[in-house]
Amino acid sequence: MSRFSIGEEDFLLDGDPVRVISGALHYFRVHPDQWADRIRAARELGLNTIETYVPWNAHSPRRGEFSTEGILDLGRFLDEVAAQGMWAIVRPGPYICAEWTGGGLPGWLFSAGAGVRRAEPTYLAAIREYYEAVAEIVAPRQVDRDGPVILVQVENEYGAYGSDKEYLRTLVDLLREVGITTPLTTIDQPEPHMLENGSLPGLHKTASFGSRSLERLATLREHQPTGPLMCAEFWDGWFDSWGQHHHTTSAQDSARELDALLAAGASVNLYMLCGGTNFGLTNGANDKGVYVPISTSYDYDAPLDEAGRPTEKYWAFRDVIAKYAVVPPAARDEHAPAPTFTLPLTSAVPLWDVLDLLGAEQELDHLPTADDLGHYDGFTMYRSLDPSAHGVLELGEVRDRAQVFIDREGVGVLSRDHGERRVVLPRSGALEILVEDLGRVNYGTRIGEPKGLVGPASLDGADLGRWAVRPLDLGDVSGVAARARDGEPLADGVVPGPSFAVASFDTPDHEADHFLDTSAWGKGVAWVNGFCLGRFWSRGPQSTLYVPAPVLRAEGNELLVLVLDSAGAQARFVADLELGHTEQ
Repeated sequence: MSRFSIGEEDFLLDGDPVRVISGALHYFRVHPDQWADRIRAARELGLNTIETYVPWNAHSPRRGEFSTEGILDLGRFLDEVAAQGMWAIVRPGPYICAEWTGGGLPGWLFSAGAGVRRAEPTYLAAIREYYEAVAEIVAPRQVDRDGPVILVQVENEYGAYGSDKEYLRTLVDLLREVGITTPLTTIDQPEPHMLENGSLPGLHKTASFGSRSLERLATLREHQPTGPLMCAEFWDGWFDSWGQHHHTTSAQDSARELDALLAAGASVNLYMLCGGTNFGLTNGANDKGVYVPISTSYDYDAPLDEAGRPTEKYWAFRDVIAKYAVVPPAARDEHAPAPTFTLPLTSAVPLWDVLDLLGAEQELDHLPTADDLGHYDGFTMYRSLDPSAHGVLELGEVRDRAQVFIDREGVGVLSRDHGERRVVLPRSGALEILVEDLGRVNYGTRIGEPKGLVGPASLDGADLGRWAVRPLDLGDVSGVAARARDGEPLADGVVPGPSFAVASFDTPDHEADHFLDTSAWGKGVAWVNGFCLGRFWSRGPQSTLYVPAPVLRAEGNELLVLVLDSAGAQARFVADLELGHTEQ
């Protein structure tokens, strides 16, 4: 049993000064059977600590639940960290940002009318339940109980959002009440007003930045005269968004900044060590006047790439860290190309023919949002119950992409990022609209906004008030895959959308990661053996989906693809990640 504390100049372990050299690894963005490999790579880089956020909305998609299965097994993750002799930093928020859908805040909070990120009773009551569930996992794994957890963070860059000191004090009290005894920290960008607004006396301030290290450490010291200096998010890369370029940063420049930071005696947490993947439908979005959804890959140009392989930045950082800490021998092999092969998508079933498997339809006398129906991710199908005629369909707002059909033939697509709300219906017929939530805003004032269609809806100015709405549940697609296997053969080389298509394949190299090329496909979602790889989109930048080796088997693998527009009826596995063009 050890004691980790904040000293006058250093972090202290049983009274002895220690430096935290950490890396961010989000358990929810890496397949659990690969956690040990990524942690081992961290240790071989010279790190002594692993940091992770905790995504409240992933663990609690509905109030009263707290799932810890599979990729959400935080306890197993922390035990893997401990098994390799490393410490852990846990950042439970409740808000995390993380380019994660909703910034980690559950959609049901907003449906319940909670006033988030402030001292509001409904919100605080829900946080108590959440912290109690987190503490059942984290509290017994604190360093003073022979576990790995040395620090727990309160909120996340709160100074960039608000200044409610009562809220912060309540979070501190709640964490202590549920059994968190480790030192508590806050993090903010090293701007005076953010450092002032985002913390409290008694909480240890840390900073987030990726350049001008000495200047920013000096600003942090001005606002915290004693205690160890720490950059708790050293930005060594950046995230990508659909329709933009792939972001990279110079390995040499980042290594130079890391060197300056460590030479100043500061502790550090690399953000990210390994970014991983926004599997499923978990990516977030930004909206600073224009809605911009984040891509499936969260590679982040980190020292370990999306597939966990060392990059040039890894080796440059390792050389720097070796000047300040003992670095064990590296056992990382040069990565070989992944298996390459092509196979046909053999059969498909129209989306309309599997709607009964995806959720129940509700008839309403008004146009609801997806959130009104308790649906907080993915797709929602709207069907007008009013007689439809040709004319101009106008919607109050589309969140975030709507495919419009007359008699189940596509007549247009409305995209939020283009500000599109109107489409001409060329003829009379049954009006249906498939709406995709492309990711909930994770930063700023638009956090918590509802998804789906926002009324009013009208046709040539006449109100469309009666709707049948079906939230689509894509959590278990086994039934859909079975129908797709029995669907129409794909003989002309094209998968018409919207539909589900399947292919089966063997791969003797099933212990190796694979990379699925999506460049010949338009937009959709892909699964391998029921594991959702995430969204693909021809607007890029990425044109591959990462397939973790643990989801594969030697024989009898099944690829399922939701094709929204149309796609080539072939699936290609390629040799490496293709994350898109850069600005260079």
